[in-house]
Amino acid sequence: MLKLVNRIAALLRKEFEELKPALNLIKEKLKIFTKNEQVCKKTAEHIGSQMQHTEGQIKADFEKLHQFLREEEEARLAVLKEEGEVKSRIMEEKLADITRHISTLTDKITAIEKAMGTEDASFLKSYQNIKYRAQCTLQDPELLSGALIDVAKHLGNLTFRVWEKMLGMVQYTPVMLDPNTAHHKLSLSDDLTAVRLTDTAQNCPDNPERFNPCVFVLGSEGFTSGKHSWEVKVGSKTAWDVGVVKESVIRKGSITLHTKNGFWVFYLRNGDQYKAGGTVLTLERKPQSIRVQLDYDRGEVSFFDSSDMAHIHTFKHMFTERLFPYFSPYLTDGGRNDAPLQICPAKVSVTVT
Repeated sequence: MLKLVNRIAALLRKEFEELKPALNLIKEKLKIFTKNEQVCKKTAEHIGSQMQHTEGQIKADFEKLHQFLREEEEARLAVLKEEGEVKSRIMEEKLADITRHISTLTDKITAIEKAMGTEDASFLKSYQNIKYRAQCTLQDPELLSGALIDVAKHLGNLTFRVWEKMLGMVQYTPVMLDPNTAHHKLSLSDDLTAVRLTDTAQNCPDNPERFNPCVFVLGSEGFTSGKHSWEVKVGSKTAWDVGVVKESVIRKGSITLHTKNGFWVFYLRNGDQYKAGGTVLTLERKPQSIRVQLDYDRGEVSFFDSSDMAHIHTFKHMFTERLFPYFSPYLTDGGRNDAPLQICPAKVSVTVT
């Protein structure tokens, strides 16, 4: 009996041992799903936060437009009112003058007709006086030229002229930053044109598009053809990166800024060390703004000093996938280097053909 019990116990231990790997695998799966559950919850919260912030920004931007339109409407109505008042006053004065002349002429006609109605000698005595009064030297009244409201001036191409004037208050930036790619210590401006490195981590999920731990951020629009350019104000920052990257670049872990990894980047380190890929560059002066030019079809990424368009460097490569603008305010050990990188607005003009 004891032998049987021992055999059963041995079989149970063996089966337990065989089940342990499967149990451990299930436990590992549970950890993965639990971790993923937390990520999904955080992502759901972030989506709500994004919606609220974006809604507020949309409303604020539209309120600026509404305010501009209200002020423009009031200004144009005021001009119309002023013209109407001036021309109405001129017309009233003209009418008053004509009315006075009508009254004078009416009195003359009445007096002359009354005198002509007499057939006695008194008419002969007053004839010369009547003849003098019958003389009329008044010029015929003329209609005033330009008396009416210049309707065409107020309504002609009204919406176009308002829109043309609106260009003075709006900006067009050729590249917008994508907050979903930004490292959690990067702070983007509300209009998505500037990025600053901060000490405080943003409360955002570590989604697949986001760079971590490298403090990088991409533009929101990628390119697969054509020519594209944008300018980045770098100012007196001691370290920064600008350029383009291919869509499939690694976004997690350590990254080397090299063309073989899909980075066509010009960057500054320690205030005076310029590099493009692995090439050390010597510049005559420190540029305050960098122009990045991408010619996808010719396979060129070029960098210029925006102040005089002095050429800095050109990469040549046959591109085969979507490219995105790339930026990094960069983290340095020797200083805060917390000034922002600012994408400069482009000039907007209207051409009528």
